[in-house]
Amino acid sequence: MSGGCACGAVRFEAKVDSDEAYLCHCRMCQRATGSVSIAFKNIPQAKVRWLSGPDWYDSSPIARRPYCSACGTSFGFQFLEGTNLDLTVASFDDPSHFRPTSHFGAESLHEAWIDTSGLRRTRTDEQPKLVDKWIAATGSLPG
Repeated sequence: MSGGCACGAVRFEAKVDSDEAYLCHCRMCQRATGSVSIAFKNIPQAKVRWLSGPDWYDSSPIARRPYCSACGTSFGFQFLEGTNLDLTVASFDDPSHFRPTSHFGAESLHEAWIDTSGLRRTRTDEQPKLVDKWIAATGSLPG
């Protein structure tokens, strides 16, 4: 499977053996992503090939995080010692392949954000002002 960042500067390929992924709610991931949780796919490092490499941030004394310095896309988490890499599910070109199977960092889990199935849903193309801005700027809506 392939993936990359928002601007296209960083690309990767990963040999993915299953559709299992997980949500991390730990405070380090919350702060690193600015979100209440992050979806990760754990993959052996040997099965990930960076086609155009990311930059790395030493996020703690035990781990580092790959990211794109041009657009800010977060690609994951990696222990300094270990053989696996957690890649962000949304950085894959087709994240629909994955399904969540567990939660990690449950001590920092924000329960109200887990089941949002009852919330109102609005499609991007249902917002005329936003659609007009995209059409004027690029000629189409983003894919």
